[in-house]
Amino acid sequence: MNNFIIIILDGVGIGELPDSHLYQDEGSNTLVNTALAVGGLNLPNLQALGLGNIYDVRGINKVDNPKASFGKMKEISNGKDSTTGHWEIGGIFVDLDFSYFPNGFPDEITDKFLKLTGCKGFLGNKAASGTEIIQELGDEHVRTGFPIIYTSADSVFQIAAHEEIIPLENLFEICKITREEVLTFPIVIGRVIARPFVGNSGNYIRTVNRKDFSMNPPDDTILDVLSKNSISTVGIGKVNDLFNYRGIKTIEKTKSNEEGFKKILEYTCKSKNSFILANLVDFDVYYGHRNDPHGFADALKNFDHVLPQLINVLDESDALVITADHGNDPTTPSTDHSREYVPLIYYRKSKAGKNLGTRNTFSDVGKTAAEFFGVSNSLKGESFLNE
Repeated sequence: MNNFIIIILDGVGIGELPDSHLYQDEGSNTLVNTALAVGGLNLPNLQALGLGNIYDVRGINKVDNPKASFGKMKEISNGKDSTTGHWEIGGIFVDLDFSYFPNGFPDEITDKFLKLTGCKGFLGNKAASGTEIIQELGDEHVRTGFPIIYTSADSVFQIAAHEEIIPLENLFEICKITREEVLTFPIVIGRVIARPFVGNSGNYIRTVNRKDFSMNPPDDTILDVLSKNSISTVGIGKVNDLFNYRGIKTIEKTKSNEEGFKKILEYTCKSKNSFILANLVDFDVYYGHRNDPHGFADALKNFDHVLPQLINVLDESDALVITADHGNDPTTPSTDHSREYVPLIYYRKSKAGKNLGTRNTFSDVGKTAAEFFGVSNSLKGESFLNE
């Protein structure tokens, strides 16, 4: 029904980029290393589309006649986080000089944070794993009521709080003030993230009520371009937060890969002449950041299992892109994202698959979508629509 669908498998990278050494990510390869760690991946449907033709992945064979075109894409923007990855997929080159605070936030930021949010104090203020810092500081947070603030290798200001100590509405307001009033120019933080958790001492767990407070993209993305040309746009999952809702007509929040896929299937079936952009986040948040290759492999298997449901409802007028926004190798000591190529699978029913090679930028996806809908644009990248 003339729909262009992009599914971003969050964190599913496919090999270190040439500049990975600048990010201490040498040797990262999310798909390959995950496969090795679990004794091989069994993804027959992605294999049939050509995933094994992109890279030699244990358990995923190269096929002679892939059902989809295949390749991999290089990130040209600096960094390795979801914001830059998604924005580049959207067709822009992100040359912002994002601010990073690997040693914690300076006094000028934390003082402003306390003054403007009304918080009486804070805990943490360091780079940390989100699951570990709530175990470390959860008891003190419950005792004092002070929010836990922390960062990572990404440009993020994360605020964790127990839902019974700081209710969600209050936590979101603290994050909103931090985004709009605390982190002002020249500080450029990609995302302020609310990280609510529940539980008791020794057993604190994060909930699905996370919320991202992002910056606006610095230029028009494919979402803006299509919206301005009266093309319907649907955002499913994390993409809504990452683009700060800009250019998205229909917003669908999701809390799991399963829920996200159901929404993708629903909108593909009922939409016409629409752009559907979705993020499936479980790979990244539950398995990559927690160094769990077996969970990562299971999530890939689950996606592969339901994928034919989507393939079967597409017609010759539809286009499907499956890709990622960065890597998150669960086998390396780091719990952060990894600077990697991302896979590219491009499916058109009844069209033979071809080797799309190594694309010079993630923006080729946005450019292809623009050409698909026949709209004029100044997006970066080169279209592979008819390659």
